[in-house]
Amino acid sequence: MPTPSSPDPAPEMEIVHLLRAVTVELGLHSARFANQNGMHPTDVRALIALMDARRAGEEMTAGRLGAVLGLNSAGTTALVDRLEQAGQVRRVRAERDRRRVVIEVEERAVELGQAFFGPLIERSVELLRAYDERQLAAIRGFLGGVREAAAEGRE
Repeated sequence: MPTPSSPDPAPEMEIVHLLRAVTVELGLHSARFANQNGMHPTDVRALIALMDARRAGEEMTAGRLGAVLGLNSAGTTALVDRLEQAGQVRRVRAERDRRRVVIEVEERAVELGQAFFGPLIERSVELLRAYDERQLAAIRGFLGGVREAAAEGRE
């Protein structure tokens, strides 16, 4: 926030600060969901990763899930065991290679997430409908670039 003796922040920095504030709010929103459902925040991140894989038509092994979440093998096993015991996920044989075990999200978990996150998603979609295709492409490009930049820190 500019003070009387400092210049206005550059428009780019204003957007970066706004993105940071959005990230904080989304984190708090996700933490409320985890708290209300007796989950750890990592459980929520795992369910999101599993739903993203499902939407993309990709199989998610425990090893891949651990890599996505930055967990070691023991941590991933504990996470999947916890989610399976809670009825949120199931272990099944892979379709293409029956020797592999993949983790799938249960419909119950999808419905639970939709009930909580649905209003926020609907509001976000409503906001995006106000933009034309060129503006949407710019938003998509910016967010994709920020995501890639953040992911570089993982490697």
